[in-house]
Amino acid sequence: MKKYILPVITTFLLVSCNKIEEKIDQTVQETKEKVQQKAQQAVEETVQKTVNESINSLTNSEDVKFSKVFPNVGSEVISEEKGKKIKLPTGTEGYIFKYKADIAVLLPLLEKQATSNEEKSDKTARKIDGQTIINKISLLSKFLPDNTFDTSFLEDIKTDKSIQYYKLKRFPNSSTIIFNPKNKTIIQYVEVNK
Repeated sequence: MKKYILPVITTFLLVSCNKIEEKIDQTVQETKEKVQQKAQQAVEETVQKTVNESINSLTNSEDVKFSKVFPNVGSEVISEEKGKKIKLPTGTEGYIFKYKADIAVLLPLLEKQATSNEEKSDKTARKIDGQTIINKISLLSKFLPDNTFDTSFLEDIKTDKSIQYYKLKRFPNSSTIIFNPKNKTIIQYVEVNK
């Protein structure tokens, strides 16, 4: 019997050790994979945060009131106003506004804005095709930091044929206006020409 017990115990110990070793290897492998996933996720988050901060510092985005750029358009004309002043790395300065207004009241007020050069300025706003504007906004939105402005309206302007587009240059400001007649929302980009 003693002859059989020693080989059985030895076999049992070898099998147990092999199973313990397999379990340890499996645990080490799972832990290694989890650590790699967490490290990858941390790297991705850090890169995204760094890119956003870099773009933010390059664009120098800050809140601005509509009345600062257009002093003769009062709060009785526009509502639900949001505005950002941006400075792009190219040195171009501009403003992005989103607000609600009646376009028939707003356009004449914008056309009466003071200008530093009447020869370079438009007398009236002109209606334009919106496809080039859609393309430019799509491109610009890829480079702006998160939460600079809400890009959900982009899908609306791509599909809604009732949306109207206007251009108005009152030097040094050049405005691109997107008007949604259904909800009277206006997105206006104002580029400041030097």
